[in-house]
Amino acid sequence: MQPVVSISHLAKRYASGQEALKDVSLDIARGEIFALLGPNGAGKTTLIGIVCGIVTPTSGAVHVDGHDIIADYRTTRSKIGLVPQELSTDAFEAVWDTVSFSRGLFGKAPNPAFIESLLRDLSLWDKRRSRIKELSGGMKRRVMIAKALAHEPEILFLDEPTAGVDVELRRDMWNMVRGLRERGVTIILTTHYIEEAEEMADRVGVISKGDLILVEEKTELMKKLGKKELTLNLAEPLDALPPELSEWALELNDGGNEIRYVFDAKADRTGIPSLLARMRDIGIGYSDLNTRQSSLEDIFVSLVSERGQA
Repeated sequence: MQPVVSISHLAKRYASGQEALKDVSLDIARGEIFALLGPNGAGKTTLIGIVCGIVTPTSGAVHVDGHDIIADYRTTRSKIGLVPQELSTDAFEAVWDTVSFSRGLFGKAPNPAFIESLLRDLSLWDKRRSRIKELSGGMKRRVMIAKALAHEPEILFLDEPTAGVDVELRRDMWNMVRGLRERGVTIILTTHYIEEAEEMADRVGVISKGDLILVEEKTELMKKLGKKELTLNLAEPLDALPPELSEWALELNDGGNEIRYVFDAKADRTGIPSLLARMRDIGIGYSDLNTRQSSLEDIFVSLVSERGQA
């Protein structure tokens, strides 16, 4: 199946000499939710800006549903909705008018029933006659989402969509994303809320300093790179780890009351049975133990840290 977004050897160098993107290639399938993770300045917003026709690439190509974003700008732009990081809309327009106008910009015929449904879904119906400047920050964010969806795009870009918004909007936002995905809309999001990417995304890309350093199915990424952590709560505190336990990479925490052991979750031999046997042999007892699978956030921090040291 042809990808709905195909990015090939994309690069962006600004006049200052800054390389915002370095030879990025990426295919995104129709109907998937793709999460792009990276620290500030990694190149996430530049990448989105190029695909959406806002930023001009230095080199490389982007196709949206088979159309070149430069040669077929009008066609590709009509297929895309964008919710940018920054709130930017006419402060003196009414909510209904600004959302309806956005629909008209893309040549869509008026559809009051659709606009009403959209505003109701985003809890904006009661504010439809309010001017934008009268709204709270959270409500303005909802208006930005409504504007992006007004022309019924096939692809929706969400650039840090829930940064700094209230819990209610975040919940509504992700309910809306699930609904859009069920209707076949492709969703590409950047986020600092890694737990949201972990819950929502089908695939995850990690970008750092303009390099797309990893693209992976979320479940496979967790499986390949995830570590497990064993924590042992000791029956009696230790002043130091005994030399008999030196073959395991252990940490003594909580004032000597806890031993922590990080191991490879997919390894054939984890070393746990032999560790527990050795502890028993030298008389170290424990009152409780538990294991924890590393989260996507742990993996993300580890990948970016390794890249920074390379």
